[in-house]
Amino acid sequence: MNRDQFEGGLRNLKGRGRTALGAVAGRARPQVEGAYEQVAGVAQAAYGRTRDRAEDLYEDGYRLADEAVARGRHLRDETLQRGRHLQEEARGRGRHLRHEARQRGRELVLRADENRGTTLALVAATAFGLGWLLSRRR
Repeated sequence: MNRDQFEGGLRNLKGRGRTALGAVAGRARPQVEGAYEQVAGVAQAAYGRTRDRAEDLYEDGYRLADEAVARGRHLRDETLQRGRHLQEEARGRGRHLRHEARQRGRELVLRADENRGTTLALVAATAFGLGWLLSRRR
């Protein structure tokens, strides 16, 4: 409860009392002034309630904004962490594939070296086939 709500309530009560005294005394002016005070008190109290509600909404907005910023930071950190994990996984797979390619290349060179005649025949046949495919006259 803020000052406007409190003062508005007191003003409303004061206006009711004035209206009642004016009615008992049979005088119109105090009744009208009392009614005016009642209306003014109700309006002031309503203004106080509205101001309280606006302040609450303002604070809620700040709280929500802070929460959104915190969530954004969390998501950013989580995304960076996932990116680092994926990067490390890709590096590991790349190392594995490079190692496997080297190993298979060495094995192929050893087989080609052991079977020189067969390798030479395969290379010659491949060269002849490519030459035939790429020639303009077939």
